[in-house]
Amino acid sequence: MLSDAQIAVYQAPENLLADRVIMITGAGDGIGKVAALHCAQHGATVILAGRTVAKLEQVYDTIVDNGGPEPVIYPIDLEGASSEDYDALCGHIEEQFGRLDGLLHNAGILGQRTPLSNYRTDVWDKVMQVNVTAGFQMTQALMPVLEKSDNASVIFTSSGVGRVGRSFWGAYAVSKFAVEGMVQVWASELEGLGSVRINAINPGATRTSMRMQAFPAEDPTTLTTAEQIMPTYLYLLGADSKAVNGQSIDAQPHR
Repeated sequence: MLSDAQIAVYQAPENLLADRVIMITGAGDGIGKVAALHCAQHGATVILAGRTVAKLEQVYDTIVDNGGPEPVIYPIDLEGASSEDYDALCGHIEEQFGRLDGLLHNAGILGQRTPLSNYRTDVWDKVMQVNVTAGFQMTQALMPVLEKSDNASVIFTSSGVGRVGRSFWGAYAVSKFAVEGMVQVWASELEGLGSVRINAINPGATRTSMRMQAFPAEDPTTLTTAEQIMPTYLYLLGADSKAVNGQSIDAQPHR
C-alpha cells in the first residue's frame, strides 16, 4: 500500500473513474462539490446528494457544461431521513444503474464549540445523527447495490480530533471517533468476503465554510484548498486502491 504522502500526490489517470457510478453526500458545497467535479472530470456518473437543491443544481450545471457524464440530483436531509428513505434510495440506484461503485460520506455538521459540561443535548443528538448514524444507515441500505460492483469503495470523512480528543470540540470530535471505529469494524467484517471496501479520509485543515465556522479569526488564504486534497479522494475511489481496506488516510500528511 502507498503511504499517505504518496497518496497525497497521486496522479489520477484521465479515465480513472470511467463508467463508475459514485454517490457523494454534501455535494453542493465545499469538499463534496469539488469531489463531484473531479469525479465527473475523470469519467464518473455522479449522484449529487444533499439537502439544498439549488446548490446541487449549480454543481450539475457545471459538470454538464464541462462535458462530463450527466449527473443525478438526489435531495436528502440526513438529519431527518429514515431507514425507509435509504431503502428507497437503494431501489432508485438499482433501477437506474444496477450498481453503485463509490460512496463518499462527505456531509457533516460542526455543532457547538463549547465544553462538554455545557453542551446542549439537542445539538449533540443532531451532530451524532448527521455525522454517524446517517452514514451507517445509508451504507447499510446501499450495501446490496455496492455488492453488485466489482470494485466498490466506501469513504467516510474523519478528522484529526477523531483520533486525539481536544478541548471544546464536543460532539463533532466524538462523532469522528465513532466514524473511525465504524470504519475499522465494518472493514474487518468485509475483508475477503467480496468487492466492497471501506476507508476513511481525514481532509485536514481545508478552506471550507465549516473550517471558517470553527476558526472565524483564521486567515483562509493560509489553508489548503479542496482541490489540493483531491488526489487522496480519487485514489480511494479508483481501481488503484482496490486492495486498500480499513485505513484512515491523511489527505495532508505533512501539515
